[in-house]
Amino acid sequence: MKRLTLIFCALALLLLGGCAPYVRQTPEEETTLITVGFSQVGAESDWRVANTESMRESLSEENGFELLFDNARQKQENQFKAIRTFIQQDVDYIVLAPVTETGWESVLEEARAANIPVIIVDRQVEVNDTTLFTSWVGSDFRKTADEAVAWLAEALDARAETDTDVQILHLQGTPGSTAQLQRSAALEAGAFKHQSWTIAAQLNGDFTQAKAYEETRAYLANNPVPDVVYCENDNMCFGVMQAMDELGIAYGEGGVTLITFDAVHRALSYCKDGKIDLCAECNPLHGPRVRAIIEQLERGETPEKRSYLSEQLFMKDRITDELLESRIY
Repeated sequence: MKRLTLIFCALALLLLGGCAPYVRQTPEEETTLITVGFSQVGAESDWRVANTESMRESLSEENGFELLFDNARQKQENQFKAIRTFIQQDVDYIVLAPVTETGWESVLEEARAANIPVIIVDRQVEVNDTTLFTSWVGSDFRKTADEAVAWLAEALDARAETDTDVQILHLQGTPGSTAQLQRSAALEAGAFKHQSWTIAAQLNGDFTQAKAYEETRAYLANNPVPDVVYCENDNMCFGVMQAMDELGIAYGEGGVTLITFDAVHRALSYCKDGKIDLCAECNPLHGPRVRAIIEQLERGETPEKRSYLSEQLFMKDRITDELLESRIY
């Protein structure tokens, strides 16, 4: 329900003489805030932190919202609990950044029974009845990943490595998440298309730097250095770089080709310095679009079912100091 903040102001009583009349004023100001419950995956990466901040800024009290935030710490059961709590609190809207795609039918049915619209952000949900959620906002993960794989093919061709056996180490994100499924599918399709490509191993980095570092360090201790490392987000790439630094393995220009997704400021800076070969952008600034959807619903309008954010690929020659200075994530 919309929260009402009531501010009461009373003037002091003034007695002028023994029987002078008194004046009493009680002006009342009413402010209506739209309550939004937001279940966030966690804070596992620079991208996720930027995504949370975008939501906080857009759904602020200054903009007419009361945001109830819950950090699920990358556990779906925590998100179930948060959504049910939001329902009990009778919020106006629920925003969900799901850990994985499956398993949401029951809790979304509960939200619909409570007449609370649900907006999905970032990762998608796989449900038979798509009316269980109002809108989805995020990236076209497969499109961007296909573009990254096409870039790799062109880069290898330019180096005359088309017919040479190419060993690819694949760092995957949280299993079952949309980004993991679609970025993995793009690389696997590329390997199927190019017979010289071999995915030497698929390691679960869980979208975190620490896990990617541990997995990569253990892999490189017992296996040959790959030609390419395909990381499904920037923080996992940072973990790979940390492991290779410790082992004295060159990467970037003149070394192992590094491909990463998200394109946060730190990754772009490394790319500009020639340490990362390709940064595929994944825009975390979902807040303004979510706010616009809620405002549409408040006006009785029907928003688009899916909203894709514009994104691009970054190589060293596309990154300027001005771009880095203007980057807000």
